[in-house]
Order: sequence, then structure tokens, then C-alpha cells
Amino acid sequence: MSVHHVLGRPLNAVIAVLRAPSGPDRSICWPDQPRARLAIILAVLPLSIGLTGGSIALYAGLHGVSADLAWPLGILQCLPLLVAPRWPVPAWRVVMMGLLCGTVAGGGDTFMPWPVTSLLALVGVLFAVGASSDRPKPLGAGLVTVFVIVAVPLWVGRLESWFGLILIGLVLLALVFGDAVGGRYLAEMRLALEAERHRRDQALNAVLEERSRIARELHDVVAHHMSVIALQAEAAPYKIHDLPEPARETFALLRDEARSALTETRRMVGLLRAGSEAAERAPQPGADRIPELLDAHEGLRVSLEVRGAHRTLPDAVDLSAYRIVQEALSNAARYAPGSSVEVEVHYLPHELRLEIRDDGAKEEPQPGNGGHGLLGMRERVAMLGGSLKTGPRPEGGWSVSAGLPLDSPPSP
Repeated sequence: MSVHHVLGRPLNAVIAVLRAPSGPDRSICWPDQPRARLAIILAVLPLSIGLTGGSIALYAGLHGVSADLAWPLGILQCLPLLVAPRWPVPAWRVVMMGLLCGTVAGGGDTFMPWPVTSLLALVGVLFAVGASSDRPKPLGAGLVTVFVIVAVPLWVGRLESWFGLILIGLVLLALVFGDAVGGRYLAEMRLALEAERHRRDQALNAVLEERSRIARELHDVVAHHMSVIALQAEAAPYKIHDLPEPARETFALLRDEARSALTETRRMVGLLRAGSEAAERAPQPGADRIPELLDAHEGLRVSLEVRGAHRTLPDAVDLSAYRIVQEALSNAARYAPGSSVEVEVHYLPHELRLEIRDDGAKEEPQPGNGGHGLLGMRERVAMLGGSLKTGPRPEGGWSVSAGLPLDSPPSP
């Protein structure tokens, strides 16, 4: 391996930290939440002020530095800790400048040219650099720090060699610990983003599956009506004697168009079916079959109340009403086993109103499916231009309220 490859990475790391922008790469030390920022400020403020005052006092006392020089040295070496959570790399640069000045200006007969409080502030700043900066900045900061507080003092004879080893260990410990904390924070953030992306994908897949199911069900409804149109158009010339030729041509055109529409509908809906899924042959259920659902969910005590004058519903409304009640009862059996469920079907002049209410779980709920049943209800109600309200009840339990219009179809 060439010398260039050996020295290239450390040199690039040093250049990266010296030329790095002022802001942090990760927000662990300076989060987005205002309360968390205030907590960090309240913790760092007294610490930085105390360390600064300690360094000034130790410079003026133990190290024999004049007060005019002790004040700027203490401020340069310790006060940047106050802004390290927000601007870690600039704070580190100022501390390095202060320690380098202290190496030249420090006095007294001690084994190092700085007060111990300045080293404590350095450890805090290095932790902020390691936690808030992406690699290779911590590596560059460590190399520069070792050069400033170990190599230079040893060269000018202001540092004991045994203490230089301790300083190297402190620098390494602060940066590694900070990098580990920052790396874990970054990993947790990525896992949270992946979980959120997975949740959105599941919700989207549930919506697409429900729309596909609705399309397959409505196909049977549309196919029935198109078949009736085709059969009636075919039989019209035989039922009506002396039918004019233009009328025969019109009925023939209706028959052909109905058959063509039926073929195209079957072809498109066939794309929505799985390879092993056969076409539905049984009649689609409707609101008149809701009573059959009462005994289909064991563990629930279900009561049904039908209000208003029963009448024939539009096919799409009829099917959707059955599916909404079915899904609401399935959710109650899953999330509120043992509960009492009230089902109310109200025939209004222009709307079919569905109310499904339970009084809460009496047994251990089963694992859920992420609320995809509610997505299916919303898709059906949105298709009809209706309204849906779901949520917990003040007295306990859950309620589903759906309004399906009976008059005009929804606008696209």
C-alpha cells in the first residue's frame, strides 16, 4: 500500500473538519423540538459558565497567569461549550485556538499548561462533534486535537509524556462515545422512517386491494344490467309486431353495444383478479342480508334495529351497506371481543344511514391489521359520495356512522 493511500484518509479527514460548515450533520444535540432545545440550553449554560470561571481562577492562581490574560484564555477554552450543541465544529475550532494560546502563554510549574476545567470543556465539545457530525469529521477533529494538546506541548516542553497518553485516551473516548451515540440516533431515525414508509405502503396496498375488490363486486352488478339490456334488445323485435325497420336497427345497435360493453367490462375486471381467482357466480349480498351477519361473529352480542320504510336500494348502495356492516362487525370482533354491538339501519328519504356501536372490549383483543378495514369503508363511502365518521365513544367503545346517498350519483 502506497504512502498516499496511508496518509490520504487522515489528511482528507482533517481537511473535512477544517472546511466543514457551521451547522451539525445530525440533530441529536440540537433537536427540532423547542422544549428539548430549552432543556439542553438549561443544562449546558451553568456548566459552561462554571467551567469558564474555574479556568479563569486556575489560570490566575495555580498557573500564575495575569488576570488580563486569564480572562480571554478561560473564555476561549470553555465558553464555546455553550454553543457546541448548535454549532459543534465552530465551537471546537475556538477551543483549539484557546488551548494553543494557553500552551504558549501558560505559566506555573505543572504537568500541563491548561487548567483541568478547560480539558473538561474540551471533552464536552468533542462529544458534540462526534455525536453531531458525520464521518470523517470526528476523525479529523481527533487528529487535530491530539496535535494541538499533545504534540505541540511535548515539543515546547510544557507537557509530561505520561499525561499526553492520558489526553489521547480522553480525546479518543469522547469522540468514540459521541460517534456511537450519534450513530445509534441516526439508526433509530432511519428505522422510524422505514417503519413509516412501510406503514404508508401497507395503507396504499390496502386501498388498492379494496378498490380492486369493489371493482370486481360492481362488475357483477353492471354485468347483470348489461345482460338484461342485451336480452331485451334482442327480444324486442319478437315481442313487438310490425316493428319499423329503423326501430329494429336501433334495437340491434343497443344489443351489439350492450354485448360489447359487457365484453370490455369483463376483460378489464379480469385484469383485477388474481390468477387463481374465479369470477363471482353467486348473487352479490345487499342490505336485506344484514340480519345474516348477526350470528356470523361469535363472541359478540349483536342487536339489529331497522328504522324507516324499507325500499329497493341502488345496487351499489345495497352492496356497500352490507360490506360496511360486515367490516364494522369484523372490527368489533377483533378489537372488542365480548362486547355488545348495536346495528341500526335507517331508511331516510334521500339517504341510507348505518350506525354500528360497541361498548368496548370485554376480553383480550386480537392483533389488528393496521386499520385497513376502515380504509375499505372510506373507499366505499367515497365512491358513493357519502359520509363516514368513526372513532371512540365518550362512554366507551367504538362507533361507525355511515351515510349513503340514494338519489344522484357522486361527481367524479
